[in-house]
Amino acid sequence: MWAAKGHKVKFVSTTNGDIGHWKMAGGPLAQRRLAEVQQAAKILGVETQVLDIHDGELMPTLENRRTITRLIREWQSDIVIVHRPNDYHPDHRYTSILVQDAAFMVTCPFFCPDVPHLKTNPIFLYSSDNFKKPNLFQPEIVVPIDSVMEKKLDALLALESQFIEGCVSGHEGLIPKNEQERVVRVGAVRKGFQNRFKAIADKYRDVLIDCCGEEVGRKAQYAEAFELCEYGRQPAIPELRKIIGLFTATSGN
Repeated sequence: MWAAKGHKVKFVSTTNGDIGHWKMAGGPLAQRRLAEVQQAAKILGVETQVLDIHDGELMPTLENRRTITRLIREWQSDIVIVHRPNDYHPDHRYTSILVQDAAFMVTCPFFCPDVPHLKTNPIFLYSSDNFKKPNLFQPEIVVPIDSVMEKKLDALLALESQFIEGCVSGHEGLIPKNEQERVVRVGAVRKGFQNRFKAIADKYRDVLIDCCGEEVGRKAQYAEAFELCEYGRQPAIPELRKIIGLFTATSGN
């Protein structure tokens, strides 16, 4: 949605996905994942970068903190979105921790002085999840995505080794043997993602209305929700919603 309005967006994968499949692994899978994410980025009109770290082996080291800090600085990020630190996947958890650690360090002149520090701290946001411990996800921002939903689904389905073939829990039965089977499988996965984003809109309908107004908030079928990280820039909620509104297709700006 932001890219459609002319803003620069970049997806960063902190691992190369080289064990994220039930049948293939290593270099061939890493290359396949890279090609898939590049295709997804092309569909969305965004840039992408995949770090060459083995899947399942990301750690919150000083070296990786420096890498994330440099990436945020080089992009001159206004907004950074990441998982919450309570997540089922260790790579997701440690990506969140690394971004949290970088949230302050991006402004420190003598940390990674080879890349100019940011004079304005970005806003750091968590993407939504359903985990309950230690804390429930509590969004300040819920954004309708109806206008870009089809493009978003196309991009997700480009990640075929993950979503069509079932990632690590897949099996031969998920791989379509002909075009008819492919249509059925792709349709089922597509419907699953539609239901996921519909559930977000329904679950956080009150916040969606607060963010977008009664008419848009009631009408929206699909949404994404974000929680403000306690690190980084801390705008008041009305200001935060105004800032996010400047990036959304529903905004009058």
